Amino acid sequence: MPFNARTLVEALAALPRSDERGFRFRGLDGSDRYYPWREVEREAKRRGALLLGTGLQKGDRLAVVVAEPHEFVLSFLGAVMAGIVPVPIYPRASFKAKNAYVETVAHIVAAAGARMLLTMQSTESVIAEVLQHGTKLERLLVVEPLFAGEAPASVTLPEIAPSDLCFLQFTSGSTSLPKGVVVTHDNLVQNAHAFLGPGGLDRRESDIAITWLPLFHDMGLIGFVLGTILHDIPTVLLPTESFARRPTMWMEAMSTYGGTITFAPNFAYGLAVKRCRDKDLEGLDLSKIRIAGCGAEPINAQVLRGFAERFASVGFKPEALMPCYGMAEATLAISFHRHGTPMITDRVDATAMQQGRAQALDNGSASSAGASKDVLEVVACGPEFPGHEIRIVSDDGRVLPEREVGEIITRGPSVTGSYYRNPEISAQTYRDGWLHTGDLGYLANGNVYVCGRIKDLIIIRGANFYPQDIEWAVADVPGVRRDNVVAFSVMQGGEERLVIAAEGNSSDAAELRGAIARRVNESAGLTAAHVAVVKVGSLPKTSSGKVQRRRTKQLFEQGLLEEHPAQAESGSPA
Repeated sequence: MPFNARTLVEALAALPRSDERGFRFRGLDGSDRYYPWREVEREAKRRGALLLGTGLQKGDRLAVVVAEPHEFVLSFLGAVMAGIVPVPIYPRASFKAKNAYVETVAHIVAAAGARMLLTMQSTESVIAEVLQHGTKLERLLVVEPLFAGEAPASVTLPEIAPSDLCFLQFTSGSTSLPKGVVVTHDNLVQNAHAFLGPGGLDRRESDIAITWLPLFHDMGLIGFVLGTILHDIPTVLLPTESFARRPTMWMEAMSTYGGTITFAPNFAYGLAVKRCRDKDLEGLDLSKIRIAGCGAEPINAQVLRGFAERFASVGFKPEALMPCYGMAEATLAISFHRHGTPMITDRVDATAMQQGRAQALDNGSASSAGASKDVLEVVACGPEFPGHEIRIVSDDGRVLPEREVGEIITRGPSVTGSYYRNPEISAQTYRDGWLHTGDLGYLANGNVYVCGRIKDLIIIRGANFYPQDIEWAVADVPGVRRDNVVAFSVMQGGEERLVIAAEGNSSDAAELRGAIARRVNESAGLTAAHVAVVKVGSLPKTSSGKVQRRRTKQLFEQGLLEEHPAQAESGSPA
């Protein structure tokens, strides 16, 4: 069976040869492309040989910018078959900010030391601009002509070992300085065994996985492509664009295909409820869903409860909800809530939390009331996987007891070893065998609770943004005082939303709000939920003159930022 395999290549060879199990790709037009496992392996081998025929060799890095899901998956697996290291890069989502996109791709290509870049004819003209950025790329490869012919008979696929590099997962395609996580075949196999084993999803023979998640990010790629190969789970891959346009298609697909496993970020569960009309429930049957995972961004208990309530009438069971915690540096998953059990939340004193203590107010449960200004409700993300460890440590490395907030660290066979060719940052993150996540959290009753981020990372709809990148873009807006801008996120309506605070003059405030919102959208593709233009000199700073993001966020949430009066200008982001 594939889950005894030591590498992804061995897993592909061990998959059943019948027609009943494989990948189904749903097109934007509603058409299906179905590849049984044997055809997946055959096509991956063919593409691997064709890639080797270009002059690429085992260990070379191949950047992959391919938007079409079936072409992406088959090309990715082809590279793996050939021992070539694929480097998935997100395709350009819109016509905006083309220059910033090209620069980001160029940075990833250079950081990975990629020899070649694979793309499609539809994106070739934009991607070709990467060649002008000193990346040392030898050439662009285009999917359609490259894979149209037969593989050269003289090419032999190499042997693949568990210790071989499987692929590079860059941590944040949304920033100017993404880092490449080194994922070996062994890391991948170990993590898949952990999150699909009894301590995770507890894989069943009858399972069918369904996702609309982007396949170039770790949750979509590992969770629904590589992991499902390693554990032989038939999978339906829906176009991400379809969910964005009509979120209810997610539930329709779960009903149509009899899906049992799905995952999504918190925002998606809220959006599915918001966009669901009563008539959309007609004919749905969600009774087969046994796992509805939630991760990749802060988890709001009220959002998940709302989802369970909205779809209860069509068979959705609240115990299917599975909050989880993970990150690319741990391959994917770090901890999962126990499958088939009610969601657990912890109601803690808000004031005590500000002091680093998770002081419980009651035992908490999925039916508990939500948070208030005096109460925080934190979602349990389950215990560590078998063979793995989780600790909470203080700033000086001291192991903290239960209910004391500190940095989450973890170790085990799923944890990757380093960032690619980045020894300085690797030394900060990987210490004495432990992965220092940069996330704040605590342990209680065997569960890990994630409650903040040390690095001030902003996560909007599952995508990561570093605040300084946004701040630098805003600082170039005429009228904004440079080095006096703060970007942070807050929870609003069950979603994490972006807030910008910038110092400026009162007479310019109305114009600045619009200009700042436009610059953020142009530079990062984000919509600011609120732009606060504050009095000059009012942003809190450290003794060395640096703005304090956490303190600014706290003032905003308390309504204490010294904002210039908002005016009813049209198009105001506020």
